[in-house]
Amino acid sequence: GAILVHLLRNFFTGAFRKPRELNWLLGLVMFVLVMFNGLFGYSLPDDLLSGTGLRVVEGVTLSVPLVGSYAVMFLFGGEFPGTDIVPRLYVIHVLLIPGILAALIPLHAVVLTWRQTHTQFPGKGSSNTTVKGYPFFPVFIAKTTSLFLWVLGVATLLAAFVQINPVWLYGPYDPGAISSGSQPDWYMGWLEGGLRIMPAWEIDAWGHTVSLSVAIPGLVVLGLLIGGLAAYPFLERWVTGDHAIHHLLDRPRDVPARTGIGVAGIVFYGVLWLAGGNDVLSDRFEIPLFWTTWFFRGAVVLGPLLGYAVAYRICVGLQRRDLGLAQHGLETGVIRMSPDGRFSEVERPMPDEAIAAITDPRPAVAVPVDVPPDLDGVESPRARGGVRRVRAALNRRFRADLATVPERTPVDGNGDGRKEITGSGTVSKR
Repeated sequence: GAILVHLLRNFFTGAFRKPRELNWLLGLVMFVLVMFNGLFGYSLPDDLLSGTGLRVVEGVTLSVPLVGSYAVMFLFGGEFPGTDIVPRLYVIHVLLIPGILAALIPLHAVVLTWRQTHTQFPGKGSSNTTVKGYPFFPVFIAKTTSLFLWVLGVATLLAAFVQINPVWLYGPYDPGAISSGSQPDWYMGWLEGGLRIMPAWEIDAWGHTVSLSVAIPGLVVLGLLIGGLAAYPFLERWVTGDHAIHHLLDRPRDVPARTGIGVAGIVFYGVLWLAGGNDVLSDRFEIPLFWTTWFFRGAVVLGPLLGYAVAYRICVGLQRRDLGLAQHGLETGVIRMSPDGRFSEVERPMPDEAIAAITDPRPAVAVPVDVPPDLDGVESPRARGGVRRVRAALNRRFRADLATVPERTPVDGNGDGRKEITGSGTVSKR
C-alpha cells in the first residue's frame, strides 16, 4: 500500500521525468515484486482459501499460448496441485524476493538520490537549480527510524492479537471444493475482477485453444497496468517534446492531461477490484449476479473515460481559482459603497510567499511539436507519416490547458484591490 501511494505521488507530480526514469523503473519493479510476494505468501497455508488462489495462478499460467501447459508442469512439479509448489513458494517468499528487495531498496532510496537532486514543489525559494529542505542526517534518518518503529509496533500487535487467515475456518485445500466468498487481497483483486467479468471467449486455431476469458484478464490487463506505467515516462517525453532536466515537481492541477490519465488508471484498477467481489455485492444488496457482472463490464470501459473528464475539469477549475488569487487577491466578503453609490468588494492581496507556488517561474512541461503547414502547396517532409500527425495531435491535447505563471495585478495605495459592481451587474476592476 505504501509503495502504491508513493508511486501515485510520483506520477501525479511528474517526479518520473528526466533524470529519474531509472529510479521510476526500479520503484515499479519493487512494486511488482512485493505484489507477487504477497500472493505467494498467502498461498503458503495450503488451506481452502489459499488453494483457490493457486488454482487461479494455474489457470492464468495455462492460458499462455503454446507454452502454458509446459509452464504449469514446471511450476507445480507435475499435475496440479502437485507436491512441490508450497516449498518452492516458501523459498521464493522468504529468501529470493526479499533478497532482491534488499538490494533494490538502498539503490532506489539512497544511492540514486545522492546522485540526483531531490525533487521539490515550486514556491518558497525553490527552483530547478536550488534545493531547499532538511538534511539527510539527522532529520531524514530520524523520521525514517520513527516510521520504522511505528510499523514494527503495529505489525507486532497484529501478530499477537489479530486472527489472520485461520486455516480451521476455511478447511484444508481440496481441488474439488471452493470456499464461499473467497476474495484475494486488494493488490490482486484486479485479476479476480477481470476473470469474473470477462466473457467466455476462446479461439481454436492450428490445433491450439487460446482461452481469451483467462488470457485477457491475466496477461493483457497486467501488461496494460504494469507495462503502461513502465512506458509512460518515455511516452510523455515523446508526446511533449520535453527533454529538459526537472527537479521541480508539477502540482497535479497544473497538468490536467496527466492528472486525468492517472485518475483514469485508478478508476480502471478500482472497478476491476470491485468486480472481484461481485458475488458479495449481489448477496449483500440482494440483486442478481448478472446485473453486477454487466454493470462492471460497462464500468470498466466508461469509468476511466468519465474519471479522466471529471479530473480534467477539476484541474482547470483549480487553475482558474489560482489565477484569481494571484491577480485579484482573496475575497473578504466586505462590501463598500462609494460616494457615487457604487458597491465594491474589498479584496485582500495575497502575500508573495503565500502564492509563490503559483507565481514562481518553472521549466516548461511541454513544447509545441505541431506539424509544419504546407509551403506553396507542397507538404513539408516533417508532416509526412501518420505517426507524426498522431504525435502532433496528442501534443496539442496535452498542452491545451497547461497552467501558466500569472502576472500579479498592482493594487491601490491602501493595499486593497477592488472589484466594482455597477448597477447593470457588470464587473470592472479599479
